[in-house]
Amino acid sequence: MFEYFTDHGKRAVAASQDEAVALGYDFIGTEHLLLGLLAVEEGTASEVLREHNVGLERARQETVRVLEAAGIAASGGQPARDALTSLGIDVTEIQRQADASFGTGAFQFPRPVYTAEARTALTNTLGEAQALGRDTFGTEHILLGLLTVPEGHALEVLAGFETDPAALRETVLARIAPDRP
Repeated sequence: MFEYFTDHGKRAVAASQDEAVALGYDFIGTEHLLLGLLAVEEGTASEVLREHNVGLERARQETVRVLEAAGIAASGGQPARDALTSLGIDVTEIQRQADASFGTGAFQFPRPVYTAEARTALTNTLGEAQALGRDTFGTEHILLGLLTVPEGHALEVLAGFETDPAALRETVLARIAPDRP
């Protein structure tokens, strides 16, 4: 499915992983997808979100607040590291050697996994793009897919901005399909 994303769409999905890791989470939720969309400033989704006064730095803070309120603490993957350490595997040494061989940041452990809600949002991206007659998925389609998942934390982050998901959807649709019925 990744091959159907536009360059901006691919960058947003990759940025969502970077955002999750930078905040110390070992998973990628809808909230991290939202951050990834904001990180790709030239993408349609980022433009629309900025029009609705949703900015990246504050969204990061709101993400941490929402997750902490839900009882989800940033662990930086420490439980996985601890498990490997108990088996005699030194993850820090592996990371040091990988950085020396392949460049700083080449090795990230643990690799964040997508939550069920984030996978649903990405799957819904396909449906949103197809409904609009598109065969590639841009940031705008990812945002539309994200807005269809009420169980994820992205909508809670947007609520912190007093942003209406229906209004976001309308703005995106007006931008990409101005002559729709």
